[in-house]
Amino acid sequence: MADIKIESRFVRVGELNIHYHEAGSGPALIFVHGGGPGSSGLSNFSRNVEAFADRFRVIVIDLPGYGKSTKLRITEPLWGFYAKVLAGFIDALGLGKAHLVGNSLGGAASLKTALDFPQKVDRLVLMGPGGGYSLFEKQPSDGILSLVTFYMPPGPSMERLKAFLKYLVFDPSSIPDDLLQERLNQAMDPETAEFMPLRAGPNMPPIDDLWRERLDRLPHETLIIWGREDRVNPMDQGLIMMRQIPNARFLVVPRCGHWVQWEKADEFNRTVSTFLAQ
Repeated sequence: MADIKIESRFVRVGELNIHYHEAGSGPALIFVHGGGPGSSGLSNFSRNVEAFADRFRVIVIDLPGYGKSTKLRITEPLWGFYAKVLAGFIDALGLGKAHLVGNSLGGAASLKTALDFPQKVDRLVLMGPGGGYSLFEKQPSDGILSLVTFYMPPGPSMERLKAFLKYLVFDPSSIPDDLLQERLNQAMDPETAEFMPLRAGPNMPPIDDLWRERLDRLPHETLIIWGREDRVNPMDQGLIMMRQIPNARFLVVPRCGHWVQWEKADEFNRTVSTFLAQ
């Protein structure tokens, strides 16, 4: 990412202080990160920003509860809350509308934004999004259980983080030590730990079942991408979405886990660039 300038910025969305990174110019493209321990926008999409910044205004948001954005107790259904945040974020930046590219939690938030605020979304890219239902695998998955129990006794540690991150990728050796340390530092921040949205316990917000919503009314051109070996949100969840969303394309990536944008960054960047240019 040395060839482009990535700027760190903040914007107010209602009572929330939202942090984001920005690079490039052109049509607005918002990357929306996943919800694991220590997650943030740039830590999820560091291998993708440069590939898009020559043609798009790339905006990498930290959702509330993550990164440098406001930490708070979320009491309403999670995807609906984040949809309102993303819609307000688009308005606060004066974008009118934007392409949304979301992974996992960010995929669910992006999909819910398109459902509730369709005029604010251009094209939609969903990578292993939450809110689905598995036809063939147990629910919740081992990856989800590892995520939501991360803060349970004996508490967060590098060993526990590595145990979770192995569910994100097909090849755990692909995650460098500096990213592990960055995520652990963020996860152990006291405010982050207290207000982690996906933390098992009485304060965990309700999770919307997006597959039950009227996906057949979604007008957007949609690209659904799934790692075949995804152990967080199993790949068969995408079959329901593909069947229901009228303008959906479905790409399955072999030898790849939940983090397609990381493990298969070159393929992801080419495929998404082509889709957004159509």
